[in-house]
Amino acid sequence: MIYDLRDKPPIVEWILLSLQRLCAIFGATILVPIVVNTTVGEAVLSVPVALITSGIGTIIYVICTKGKSPVYLGSSFAFIAPMIAGFALGGKSSIFSALMVVGLVYVAISLIIRVTGNNWINKLLPPVIVGPMIMVIGLCLAPTAIQEIGLDQAVVSWKNIVVALVAFLTTAVIAIRGRGVLKVIPFLIGIIVSYIVAAFLGMVDFSGFYAAHLFEVPGFYMPFVNYDFNPVALLTIVPIAIVTIVEHIGDHKVLGEIIDRDLIEDPGLNWTLLGDGLATFVAALFGGPANTTYGENTSVVGLTRVASIYVIVLTAIFAVIFAFSGHLTALLAAMPNPVIGGVAILLYGFIAVNGVKILIQEDVDFNNNKNIVVAATMLVLGLGGATLSIASGDLSVSISGMALAAIVGVILNLIIPEREE
Repeated sequence: MIYDLRDKPPIVEWILLSLQRLCAIFGATILVPIVVNTTVGEAVLSVPVALITSGIGTIIYVICTKGKSPVYLGSSFAFIAPMIAGFALGGKSSIFSALMVVGLVYVAISLIIRVTGNNWINKLLPPVIVGPMIMVIGLCLAPTAIQEIGLDQAVVSWKNIVVALVAFLTTAVIAIRGRGVLKVIPFLIGIIVSYIVAAFLGMVDFSGFYAAHLFEVPGFYMPFVNYDFNPVALLTIVPIAIVTIVEHIGDHKVLGEIIDRDLIEDPGLNWTLLGDGLATFVAALFGGPANTTYGENTSVVGLTRVASIYVIVLTAIFAVIFAFSGHLTALLAAMPNPVIGGVAILLYGFIAVNGVKILIQEDVDFNNNKNIVVAATMLVLGLGGATLSIASGDLSVSISGMALAAIVGVILNLIIPEREE
């Protein structure tokens, strides 16, 4: 590590590293509310609130883990489809009420682990489950990177390709060939350079920046004021906690390998889940999306070799400050999609590769047909967009994509007998 967990970088480098980390997580953090709002045609989630709850949630996590784990928490992609379905079923309050329950599920599991230990979780979610699940999460994000560049369209603007290529190549070259300070901020450099190129190409609309105020209070939504317990929305959203818990474990295992620490044992899965759960509960309490461990953060740690908890905390503080700054929020929001898309190719690919690394590092035996069946089924269900709908009277629940892959994977791993030698 260039900067290990307890290392404090020099002030200028500390600020630059934190800004880079913010840029890496910014796109995904604001993309969740943007996608949800665009799909339902209403402002269900606030972008500034998502940033604030992301920063506060990360600080809660750092406190719970006593600063022993360099994890950043941000808006969870896994809950996008369930939140959209939950809104159709019961409106905004039903979404945030269900997300509060998700946070409490995390807290409950953390308390159970505190009493019983990790063994049952390790049996329920072995590497053959965690690895493919992380791969599914990363590869499910891949279309987002492609869409941000515009490569999913019949005709794509040459400007989009140029900007995305500049972002990708700048980041990759700096990560591989950079020296000194540059080597630890490849994403920030890639974003800045491609942003400037996009501005010269006339792709940046600064009208929002000019119209913004220096200080703007975000529009918080308090679900407990108009609490709506909708059982169907609850059953649609809460099962996704299975996916995000698998993601949580996988991210901590991968990050632990990168920084050469066993984060599952120290600070311990009970503390990391507690921090994640409380962060999600608090986020939902103020109308923010569910928080989750960010693979983008893991990617940045892996590529920059910077694991400093000081960088994590300052990144969280910046996220909160930026959310109250109309100008800064507008400037970041004006960032052209191809800038994020070019960098996201590396980020999302790194998440998927981390899943492969888990399988390799944990020495999962793929000469064992049981492991092949479990992993193959999870990958096809997760990436194929499978959906299982269960109806009983007026009650209807749909389990799709990542959640279905996780549930089926766990069941198959438990019921298929081990191969006899």
